[in-house]
Order: sequence, then C-alpha cells, then structure tokens
Amino acid sequence: MKITLAVLNSGNTAWIIVATILVLLMTIPGLALFYGGLVRKKNILSIIMQCFILTGVISILWFAFGYSWVFGTAFMDSGNPLGFFIGGFDKLFLHGITIDTLNPLGGDIPEILFALFQCMFAIITPALIIGAFAERVKFSGYLLFIVIWSVLVYNPLAHWVWGGGWIGSMGALDFAGGTVVHINAGISALVMALLIGKRKNYKPGHPTATNSVPYVFMGAAFLWLGWIGFNAGSGLAADGLAANAFLVTHVATAVALVTWVALEWIRDKKATIIGASTAAVAGLVAITPAAGTVDILGAMVIGFASSFICFFMVAVVKPKLKYDDSLDAFGVHGIGGIVGSVLVGVFATQTVTGPDGAQGALYGDWHQLGVQIIATAFTIAYSAILTLIIFLVVDKIVGIRVSSRVEEEGLDIYEHGETAYN
Repeated sequence: MKITLAVLNSGNTAWIIVATILVLLMTIPGLALFYGGLVRKKNILSIIMQCFILTGVISILWFAFGYSWVFGTAFMDSGNPLGFFIGGFDKLFLHGITIDTLNPLGGDIPEILFALFQCMFAIITPALIIGAFAERVKFSGYLLFIVIWSVLVYNPLAHWVWGGGWIGSMGALDFAGGTVVHINAGISALVMALLIGKRKNYKPGHPTATNSVPYVFMGAAFLWLGWIGFNAGSGLAADGLAANAFLVTHVATAVALVTWVALEWIRDKKATIIGASTAAVAGLVAITPAAGTVDILGAMVIGFASSFICFFMVAVVKPKLKYDDSLDAFGVHGIGGIVGSVLVGVFATQTVTGPDGAQGALYGDWHQLGVQIIATAFTIAYSAILTLIIFLVVDKIVGIRVSSRVEEEGLDIYEHGETAYN
C-alpha cells in the first residue's frame, strides 16, 4: 500500500496569510472606525481603545491556552469528561508545534498559520459586543468582562462547532462563524444592553448624534474588504470553494445594501450612509455561516432576508421595546447571524458541497434545517446564560457602568485622559 504524506502547499499558505491579514483588518481599523464613527465625539477614543486593547489581550490568551482549549485533542482522545468543554492542554503555548507542523484540519498549511488565522476570529467576536454598551462602561469592567467571556463563552462554543465538539459532530453547518461569532456576540450584546441600562438622555426612535459619518463608511468599507478573508479564507485553501465563498459573500452584501436603501427610501424618502453601511454589515453577517455551502440563489435570498429583518429590528422593534442597543450589535449581528444560520439549512446545495455533501430543505433535506435550528437555539441559550452570570460577577468585583458625571462629560477624558479633537 502506498502512503502519501501531506506536504506544504505554498499557494494555500500564501492565501491564508493574506486572509489572516484581512481578518485582522476587520477589527483594527474596521470595527474601530465603524463603531467609533457612530458614537459621540467625546467617546470615540474609548471605542478605539476597547478594540485596540482587546486585540492585544485576546492574542495573548489565545496562544497561551485558547487555541489548545478549542483545537487540542488530549482530553477528547483520552475520554476525559473535560473534553466535552475543551479539547485539551496539549497545545498550550503551541507546545509541540513547529514551523514544519501541518495543520491537522487543513493538511497542507502550517499549523501555526491556522492558529494565527483562528486568533483573528477570537479577537473580533468579543469586539462586536462593544456596540451594545458603548458610551457607558468602565474600562476596567469592560476588560475583565471580555477576558472572562472569551474564556468561558467563546472558547467552549468554538470547540463545540469547529474543534470536534458535539455541534459540529451532529452536522451543523457554520462555515465561518454564524453561531460561534455573530449569534454568540449578538445575544451577549443584548443581555449586556439590558443589564447595563440605557444611556443618559437616550430617547428611543431618536438616534444619538454621530461623531463622524465618513468614519462609519470607512469602517464598513474595511469590514467588507476584510470579510473576504473572513469567509473565503475559512476553507483553508486557494480553490473553488474559496472563490465561491468570495462570490456569495459579495453578492449577499450587495443585495442587503440595495434592500436596506430601498426600505429607507420607501419609509423616509431618503437614503442614508449610516443605513447603507449598517446594511452591508448585516449582509456580511448573514452569509458568513453559509458562504461554503450556498450558491448565488441562496446568497441573494439570505442578503435580502437579513437586510429586511435587521432593518425591522433596528427601525421598528428596538424603538418599540425601548432597549438601548447603542450601535445595534444585537439587531445586526445577533439577528443577522440567526437568519444566516437557519437559512443555510434551507439553501445549502451539493452544487457547492459536492455529491456527498450537505444540502438544505429546498433540495429535500429537512433534517439539515432541524440541525441548524438546534445549533442556533443552543448558541442563543448558552450565550445568554453565561453572559448574565459573568456580568453579575464582574459588576460585583469592579463595577461595569461609569458614574453619571463620567458618562455626561465623556469617557475619553475620564477613562483615557485624551480627547480626539482639539
């Protein structure tokens, strides 16, 4: 019997290096500009700092133990009960991984590159939550919350979906993070917004004056660009699957953008840059879990559905229920992630997944839709419950919300001793 050993593929390696750079671009500067532009000018630096410090802290935690918890195998292989929650401690500080070690999941790229690529997902996921509590949290409380949340919420969920855990094993489709990233962060964002309470002088249905609309546009543009790496890189190869992921990501986002602008035009007789930018992000979010399994038809429907439903949540439901999801982290990421995660169970097609691959209800496999609903529902419940517990603990230890005076005069000067504009 001839045994063929996997060898490094320089083309795939080069592409994933580029994709990793693109995903980092999503957090800094993409999300920092997008969220920073939406808040008032007295709080823009707090948003930038929250994104920036998180990039450093989560990177350290990820390579110290996060990667091992998610993609290690020691506990799972030995039957240790902890293997249900985490993979193991066998890859702490990338122990045993050299520059010649190939990724066991991808085969022909270095494992250190795969770990770095996944690090960017671990960074941006908690960063998305910032949009729910912007302009009213202490830096110390924020930092402690994010650290604990990443360890107890992100890492186990990523293990269950991508690291060989039970959600992935039951056949749930999540190509690039519908459950792990967007539903997870979006639901946590809603819980945080409800627990922290509204901003001072917040009036439902009356948007707070934004700091810089051009910043919002630039942030959205960086996110759209970076999302190419986010989705097309998740196949871990420069091949037809990557090309399809790029294609459907772009098409779904384009449809979402046009749909939202049309809805604004019908309702308000004008189209806004903020609305268009928000729409693009909603489309990007929703196509994320489906980018490796749907074709153009699925992309267009997902783009339209995500934009329509997210617009309804942001423009109608939020003012009606009067919760203060400051920058619509729940309305866009939570809802968009749910839409995409469920609809992949409808539109997954063997045209993309291959003759033995998954397919959705539209093509006769209703079981896949049921699996997607179970994965979505569990993610919602797990994120909500753990976020509630972590919030209560952190609030008891260091406090989370700033004082009324700090909130009134701005977080930039009180929390960071700087102002963005002189």
